[in-house]
Amino acid sequence: MPTTESFQAVIKRLKELQSELDFLILTGNLSGDATGESYENLQDLLNPLKIPTYWLPGNHDCAIATPGGGIAMDEVLNLGMVSRRKSFKRGNWNFILLNSSVAGSMHGHLSAKTLDWLDSELKLLGNNPTLVSLHHPPFLVNSEWLDINTLQNSEELFAILDRHSQVKLVLFGHIHQEFQRTRHNVDYLSSPSTCVQFLSDSPTFAIDDKFPGFRLLKLYPNGTWETWVERVPYFCPPESEAKEY
Repeated sequence: MPTTESFQAVIKRLKELQSELDFLILTGNLSGDATGESYENLQDLLNPLKIPTYWLPGNHDCAIATPGGGIAMDEVLNLGMVSRRKSFKRGNWNFILLNSSVAGSMHGHLSAKTLDWLDSELKLLGNNPTLVSLHHPPFLVNSEWLDINTLQNSEELFAILDRHSQVKLVLFGHIHQEFQRTRHNVDYLSSPSTCVQFLSDSPTFAIDDKFPGFRLLKLYPNGTWETWVERVPYFCPPESEAKEY
């Protein structure tokens, strides 16, 4: 699938919703090749939206600059309405974005430093309802080929979240499909991809025929919320070359 075109179809729909949107969270895999040029392209696509945008890295991204000269995401994705901040407040809600990527690996892992920071932030931010986001799902999703590449130290994450009852939602990407689970009064939600969709409950790699999409959330001051998924009618032209996602 030509992923820039499918993403542009999503951007077009977001423009139509612009007056209703307070901000965007991009849950990782924002590039297929982790080049500075790809992040510059993303910045150029997002700027016309004029919607505050926050992001976190996925397994295909370059979260940290490499010795060979690779450009880290936060060197590019920190202009205009796009911010590299990983802890912020909107309305009555707090938001914390985590880096679960592991250089050179598909699976996810939260470092001890990241987990300590999460615990400190939750203590510091207090009792306002809180949303936490990362790239890798902390649960198995009943797809054998995906389940070997989920978050590898989920129990360490759960141990922290269990101590902080203000956490209401955890968002993640990676699995290119809808998913929802509740654990200890915290709801865990995935989002469709802006490119290809993976077939759910499949033991081997398989593509679903659903359209690209995104998840919308409406968050209320008392900690309650509503959510739904919206998809855009993007059709991949048969003559288009397959590209990595």
